[in-house]
Amino acid sequence: MSEQNKSHIAAPPGTKAIVFAAGMGTRFKPWTDLHPKALALVHGKTLLERNIEYLQGFGIYDLIVNVHHFPQQIIQAIGASSGWGSRVSISDETGELLETGGGLNKASWFFDSGPFVAINVDILTDLDLGSMLSYHMERRPLATLAVTGRRSSRYFLFTPEGLLGGWRNEATGAEKILLTDQPLLPWAFSGVQVLDPRLFSAVRLAGKFSLVDLYLDLARSERILAYDHSGSKLIDVGRTEAVQEAERLFA
Repeated sequence: MSEQNKSHIAAPPGTKAIVFAAGMGTRFKPWTDLHPKALALVHGKTLLERNIEYLQGFGIYDLIVNVHHFPQQIIQAIGASSGWGSRVSISDETGELLETGGGLNKASWFFDSGPFVAINVDILTDLDLGSMLSYHMERRPLATLAVTGRRSSRYFLFTPEGLLGGWRNEATGAEKILLTDQPLLPWAFSGVQVLDPRLFSAVRLAGKFSLVDLYLDLARSERILAYDHSGSKLIDVGRTEAVQEAERLFA
């Protein structure tokens, strides 16, 4: 379940991606009182631009961005920059914020064949997507989730072989255990995943739901695997105080 090397090989031709950018950004106030978090700046570049460039580094130029909070600002930024060199579609959640799982499901029309990448707009990382895609394609699970061994308040729980078997919230003590006959190890989710389009036909949830709820539901009958990229740069720029650390890590 580990990142084998920093190959930075290209993604398979035609690989697409979704960038989740619809959130309200409540932890990023006061910026998000007037702007979407996706347009927050790190060294003069927006989080959205940085993630689009990150995907381009692996040859991924076709993506969809979901929008809800100040959607026109995001749409205008994409138009003014010509998508920063990528072909960018929009999944409009102006009427209702669907969370990550519901947002992914709404954008299902964009994905046709082959694995695709999903990433949260406030995640910055140098995770080798080429290696992660290769790992996913060799094993053919429904989903592969990027994880590290860092400390967190919430964990996905995986078997030693990397199979999803549960979830735990350390702060509240809440947990959901799917595999009771195996030891389960805690891994912190990085907000990056590789998914197979057949996921959409397996979804049993509807409307507004999170990816955590979706994966825990699907893991009862489908294989969902961990991909350990401990050692990669990673930061969640979900809070304003994280910007300074992000600027230290990413030029």
